[in-house]
Amino acid sequence: MIYRLRHRTTYRYEQPVSFARCVLRVTPRDGGDQTLLSHDILITPNPKHEDVRAGQFGERVVTATLETAHRQLTIDARSRIAVTRPRLAPWLFEPPWETTRAEAVAAQSLDLSSPAHFLYPSKMAPLFAEITQFARESFTPHRPIIEAAFDLAAAVKRSFTYDPDSTEVSTPVEKAFAARRGVCQDFAHIMIAGLRGLGLPAAYVSGYIRTFPAPGRPRLEGADASHAWVDLWCGRDHGWVGFDPTNGHIVAEDHVVVAVGRDYLDVAPISGIILGPGQQKVDVAVDLIPE
Repeated sequence: MIYRLRHRTTYRYEQPVSFARCVLRVTPRDGGDQTLLSHDILITPNPKHEDVRAGQFGERVVTATLETAHRQLTIDARSRIAVTRPRLAPWLFEPPWETTRAEAVAAQSLDLSSPAHFLYPSKMAPLFAEITQFARESFTPHRPIIEAAFDLAAAVKRSFTYDPDSTEVSTPVEKAFAARRGVCQDFAHIMIAGLRGLGLPAAYVSGYIRTFPAPGRPRLEGADASHAWVDLWCGRDHGWVGFDPTNGHIVAEDHVVVAVGRDYLDVAPISGIILGPGQQKVDVAVDLIPE
């Protein structure tokens, strides 16, 4: 599947901003089951400096510095991506999850794909006994790891209500878990915390998911959104497999990966600082359109 992607973010400020430094992680991943065919970021007003580097887990990071006073900042990222994510073969369901846990603990490599980076608690996905117990209900003894993880993703979908007004970016995972409400970021953190509580390496993935309009209704521009899900390391032979707890399914060709990290703080699409008084408004529109 080939997609055209546009991610447009507009900041409007109550008073002029004299200085801004933005750190952007909005470039889709290039490699593996995903090929980046083209990419461009247009920033208005024009930055005085732009720096491009690789992030700690291989993502493309653009740092833009603006020194021109402005009351509106627009970041318009456009990409074209080919996704060739295969369906899982039946033999992937065979290894019991305890075997994968032992392999992860014994891992010697520290390359970017090593499970060692994702075994331990992080700031936004700490260990929490009640979440670990929630995950344990899916990970019964000797259950195949893919089957158990799919069951956990489905359990999150079934047990939690998607409610964008219930949490914020900084909401602790235990509060979202107790409220049984949240958004994709919360559900990914809950699943990650549960998996790590069982000793399994789990990563936070930021990206996009293709959405489908209701039957008979036209697709709305900007109706797609940035998304988050979970990568689980399923052993040396099978590597990383994606699970989407917001939708209760295994990640397929309707997902586009941007960045992978330990939690949201590693992969925030846009972060940075501004110098200026007053309030700000943010509008985000994402279009993920199949060619």
